Amino acid sequence: MKILMLTWEYPPNIVGGIARVVQGLSTNLVKKGHEVHVITYQEGNLKAEEIDEGVYIHRVKNYMINPTNFTEWIMQLNFSMAERAISLINKTGKFDLVHAHDWLVQYAAKTIKHGFDIPITATVHALESGRQRGIHTELQRYINDVEWLLSYEAQEIICNSYFMKQEIQSLFGVPYEKVNVIANGINVDKFDGVERDWKFRRNYAADNEKILFFAGRLVPEKGIQVLFEAFNKIKQNYNDVKIVIAGNGGYMNELRQKTYDLGIAPHVYFTNRLNDEQIIKMYKAADVAVFPSTYEPFGIVALEGMLSGNPTVVSDAGGLNEIIRHGIDGMKSYSGNANSLADSILEVLFNKELVKQITACAVKRVKEEYSWDLITNKTEKIYEKTIGDRKVVEASTEELIKEEIKETVKRRSKKSKMAIPERKNEVDFGELNAYA
Repeated sequence: MKILMLTWEYPPNIVGGIARVVQGLSTNLVKKGHEVHVITYQEGNLKAEEIDEGVYIHRVKNYMINPTNFTEWIMQLNFSMAERAISLINKTGKFDLVHAHDWLVQYAAKTIKHGFDIPITATVHALESGRQRGIHTELQRYINDVEWLLSYEAQEIICNSYFMKQEIQSLFGVPYEKVNVIANGINVDKFDGVERDWKFRRNYAADNEKILFFAGRLVPEKGIQVLFEAFNKIKQNYNDVKIVIAGNGGYMNELRQKTYDLGIAPHVYFTNRLNDEQIIKMYKAADVAVFPSTYEPFGIVALEGMLSGNPTVVSDAGGLNEIIRHGIDGMKSYSGNANSLADSILEVLFNKELVKQITACAVKRVKEEYSWDLITNKTEKIYEKTIGDRKVVEASTEELIKEEIKETVKRRSKKSKMAIPERKNEVDFGELNAYA
């Protein structure tokens, strides 16, 4: 298949989890013999055109017009994406399908669909209503409406958890069979051969101290504030503990202030965003991976924590609840409940036998159930379904047109008493003009 991916972020430009998901899927589709083109935003001095692991990457700039807000910026990006797609199609021919990732690329996907009759597969990575716990402002309502439009225009929808499937259906009234659950994948060899770098670790903690590690965007729904609220209870029971927070985002200042308000600032390190090599080192330096989200469609970081060999503690929010099995391959806590989170963290800090069991089970499960080979195979089937559904729609539409023509011919011939030759299997579409 010839596939066009639309995404606003793609490595090395990483804003959230979409970038790594699109990269993992695209590179594995190429390995399976498909031709994959990615159109994305050109951040900084990144190359406008590049081939990376067989994937054709096309990066576009926004117009030289300063937008007044984020939605205008996104609209300009979509114009640029659509222009680049049109140019590609004119040069290299049509794509078999467009794979649109989230509402941020909806307008470009819709333009390509209707301009060139190319079906859409859409992956919904998250929903505004879930992030904001409802729709409260005009901007949130706008994003929610664009998400609905993407779900309407898509031939097939992919989401990464059954939690998300239920959310999409209840919000947008999408038919059950149109929403397909495919988990995000991970490079299962990511931590192979990597040992703990003690010199690196000593930047954050003494050798006798335990590190609680979080990686992700610094936004309220990631629940970092809950971890901070749990820390005093943890420290009262296990004194030698530090927290390392890797990532950045708009919630940074509030989180820093909260560490001072709670009196835990000396025990918390903010590293900002780490590169791939540093993230791998940090997972290996940590003793517990903690992801206490209050809203989480999936939670690929939980897979990283499990694969790294760390005991992984999560909340029971959204997709995290489906990834971790409490006491089997990780530990869960009640979402937003600092006391519950502290109890789960303390359990793995004290119970070495439990840690040994759940970490071994976690690594095995991630390698068996979340490899990119498995995820790509499942996605291929949705692509085939997307193209097949489109052909069925086209065939049904053609049959309807033929029947309408037959009826038109019969009515006109009866009225004018014209002798119309009988046709057995097909109707000449040219006759439509003759009887119009």
